[in-house]
Amino acid sequence: MRSTKQSQHNQPDRDRDPEGRARNARPRDGLGRPLPYGTPGVERQPEGVTRSPARTIDEAQRLLDEGKPFHAHEVFEDAWKSTEHDEERALWKGLAQLAVGLTHAARGNVVGGARLLRRGAEHIGPYAEQPPHGIAVASLVTWAETLATALDDGVPVDAPESHAPRLRG
Repeated sequence: MRSTKQSQHNQPDRDRDPEGRARNARPRDGLGRPLPYGTPGVERQPEGVTRSPARTIDEAQRLLDEGKPFHAHEVFEDAWKSTEHDEERALWKGLAQLAVGLTHAARGNVVGGARLLRRGAEHIGPYAEQPPHGIAVASLVTWAETLATALDDGVPVDAPESHAPRLRG
């Protein structure tokens, strides 16, 4: 996917997908951090995939359990951007924010992690009384608030898989 075109400074042009859109092709680690070209990385989630809610939850849970919250975030982001149900958009957005909050915490950005966890909890909170798709909204809100408080207190997230929430009750 890397472009072979050279810029005016004899540097490779930006990575492009087959349609010509800018798309970073660098390999990434389990937390989504870019690695040098040629380094083995974690397989990236395909972008723009429309999944059923059940498949979205199952894939995201698997990725969270494997310590790959960044990749779970991408799965939730696809649901958020592709849902045809406007009333669920905030749910998927909030779940994406929870996953990326865990990502930031695991990368050592505890302030940003706590902020995103709280923001995600605010987005999903209204769904707690009638949680769609079997999502354990109330326990996810509690998980996010508890982890955000721990981050505020300086507790590190060394292994994101040990902090993975349960998406279903």
